[in-house]
Amino acid sequence: MTSPATALRTFNAVLWRDVFVTGRELVPFLAQVLVQPFFTLFIFGKVLTSMGYVGEDYAAILLPGVVALNGFLGALQNTTMPLIMDFSWTREIEDRLLAPMPIHLVAVEKMIFGAFRGVIAALVMVPIGFLILDNVSWPASAWIPVIVIVILGSLVGATIGMTIGTLVTPRRINILFAVIMMPLMFTGSTQFPWMGLEHVRWFQVVCALNPLTYVSEAMRAELVPSVPHIPMWINLVVILVSIVLFGAIGIRGFLRRAID
Repeated sequence: MTSPATALRTFNAVLWRDVFVTGRELVPFLAQVLVQPFFTLFIFGKVLTSMGYVGEDYAAILLPGVVALNGFLGALQNTTMPLIMDFSWTREIEDRLLAPMPIHLVAVEKMIFGAFRGVIAALVMVPIGFLILDNVSWPASAWIPVIVIVILGSLVGATIGMTIGTLVTPRRINILFAVIMMPLMFTGSTQFPWMGLEHVRWFQVVCALNPLTYVSEAMRAELVPSVPHIPMWINLVVILVSIVLFGAIGIRGFLRRAID
């Protein structure tokens, strides 16, 4: 029986090792998470604005959504893909399972590390957005709430990533990403306010089923409160429920895969 103190030390050591590896692979990691959102900001927030196809205030609506999207997807991908490789090809997970800590803590470490990468992916988009977009600024009072929302949004992405990584076989992961990733991106209210969809009610309902919508709306509630948005308390409740629900499903799936 592993003591709680030993389990905690082991957990911290494993997490620190993964963080250290991220530092060594920082350039490839940043390239992976920045290319797509960079062009999204540039095309939609800069090019189309300068051409007059969208209003000049659209950039202020777009940037919070892209930051939320990058944290969510960055955490999801950086939880799912290493998990798929660990359980199928590299078998590195076997060393983790033999470590002196409960198996469920191995799953928790994977999710926390995936969320950590998601937070980095989200925050590095902020200065890039300020450089690319015109007339965008965030009040100093909003920074702490924004960081909290980014952390929570990344945890949602990581728990969903754990769920996907443990429920889907490696042979089908590419198909799943092709089928799921694009709908997640475009139904998460990252490019538009959810409240503005009242004339496309069916699509508004679809977007309401995506946890990313509530991360995007929480960001806009803090940064562009003049734009109609979902009340903050609803956003936080849905985000927290999603973390608990998908986290529980993911840990249960991880335990099943570990026993197999």
